[in-house]
Amino acid sequence: MNAQLTKEYAVQIAEKALKRGATAADVVIRQRTEFSVGVRLGEIETLQESSDRGLGIRVLIDGRQASVSGSDFSDDAVTSLLNEAVELARLTSADETAGLPEPGELATSIADLDLYDEAIARLTPEEQIEMALRAERAAQDYSSQIINFDGGGFDSATGLMILANSIGFAGEVRSTSCSLASVPVAAEDGKMQRDYWYDVRRKLSEMDSPEEIGIMAAKRTLRKLGGRAVPIQSVPVVLEPNIARDLLGDIFNAASGESIFRKASFLVGQLGEKIASERLTVIDDGTIRGKLGSRPFDGEGLPSRRTVVIGNGVLEGYLLNTYTARKLGLKSTGNAGRGLTGSPGVEAGNLFIEPGPHSPDEIIKSVSKGLLITELLGFGVNIVTGDYSRSASGIWIENGELTFPIQGVTIAGNLKEMLNSIEMIGNDLDFRGSVVSPTLLIGRMTIGA
Repeated sequence: MNAQLTKEYAVQIAEKALKRGATAADVVIRQRTEFSVGVRLGEIETLQESSDRGLGIRVLIDGRQASVSGSDFSDDAVTSLLNEAVELARLTSADETAGLPEPGELATSIADLDLYDEAIARLTPEEQIEMALRAERAAQDYSSQIINFDGGGFDSATGLMILANSIGFAGEVRSTSCSLASVPVAAEDGKMQRDYWYDVRRKLSEMDSPEEIGIMAAKRTLRKLGGRAVPIQSVPVVLEPNIARDLLGDIFNAASGESIFRKASFLVGQLGEKIASERLTVIDDGTIRGKLGSRPFDGEGLPSRRTVVIGNGVLEGYLLNTYTARKLGLKSTGNAGRGLTGSPGVEAGNLFIEPGPHSPDEIIKSVSKGLLITELLGFGVNIVTGDYSRSASGIWIENGELTFPIQGVTIAGNLKEMLNSIEMIGNDLDFRGSVVSPTLLIGRMTIGA
């Protein structure tokens, strides 16, 4: 390995920062190789291949902090970055909460979470192009009503991340990921609709076949043809997993320490309180082997862990890094995220809703009149008040059966009421990403044009 892409090298830079007057420092080194191909109607539309590496340095001087980054690893360039970081830190205002974690909190061993797949690293451009084309062909062959495509392709990445600080931590992790998507366009009576399907994994062998992805994308697109609106009414709604994960993302934003200490969340002051249906359990777990949100340590060198955010409807914990934990008088949950520049933020590991006992078909059959939501558009969620309003499309449910497609409607409610109104949870949890949910049934929401 290149001597500049090692833990030892990162430690040396942190030590040099101390010699220049910093009281603490941490260093991030990233290397990433990416390939991306976009296809359309049997032709390559876009093709990108890149490899880059970067260095980020954060220095602290008694509560004052600054960060710098660069891609030049020469001695002169690194020395210049160090000098710049120290000078900038001296110009900033002190924040007594800022700082590295306590040494006793740092990870003492680096778990192997099986995040690297040699099969992805070995993929040739030709193989990746062919997988993208196979998915498109499968969608096109499924129906003559598939007349065009609005994107789709294959992406892969291999990466190395090294983190070291001046209080004794040094760790590295290698990872891979790949994704495949198809976005067909279907036509009927002169009107067109689009939808998509995809898969994203750390292991190539775990990904759905291109044909499965293409056919599912075609089915999802065709079922949107002939959409109409419905009158304003209050009915149960079923959230597909892809839509339910949006709701889970709202829960993350509300439970993030950054929102909590700023008092910008409807969950402020709710620890230990019932805030959702007893059926709902939300877990963040960065330790699950082979998953996209897994990592052996967080962006500050603390070990990743499993945190119950909501347990049977009770708010059991916030998601915290060192800074937000200190602001709240709590302990970090190992959820620090770190880029090359800036202070660590808060990010999820594998955030998921614990699956329930019901199949998606059972959930739909339980609804006498309601809406299966298959797409959400726009932004209309207020994390402070919980007010919720989104444009949506889906399929109308009548007497437990999917009947006709719905378009041009708005669904509205309040996050607090929505969480307390979860009546059924599906058994179809699939880690097709790092924020995932099974199918959910919410007892009542307002829908209308």
